[in-house]
Amino acid sequence: QVQLVESGGGSVLAGGSLRLSCAASGYTYSRGWFRQAPGQEREGVAAITARESITYADSVKGRFTISQDNAKNTLYLQMNSLKPEDTAMYYCAADRRVRYYASLSADDYVYWGQGTQVTVSS
Repeated sequence: QVQLVESGGGSVLAGGSLRLSCAASGYTYSRGWFRQAPGQEREGVAAITARESITYADSVKGRFTISQDNAKNTLYLQMNSLKPEDTAMYYCAADRRVRYYASLSADDYVYWGQGTQVTVSS
């Protein structure tokens, strides 16, 4: 069992930046960030594998950057040029299965954090 703990959420004005962190209690191969707004389905935002394969959702390309520190088992999401539509609960997810791509499907992740709220106001 791997525990995931997110931090770094908060409230910002549109155009601002936030950096999310996710500390894992053990090794995982695939890691990702997902978000869910009220009344909407959970969607994949960005994902990365241990071999640095990266995938971004079209809605965040050029604005968000996913990265990881394997020595610390920590995942990051740098979010720039934030928009009100980025407002959501953000979840960190991880899985130990080896894949050749960084999946944005929630079904491909077993371990989930408790979430951290991001609110962007105009």
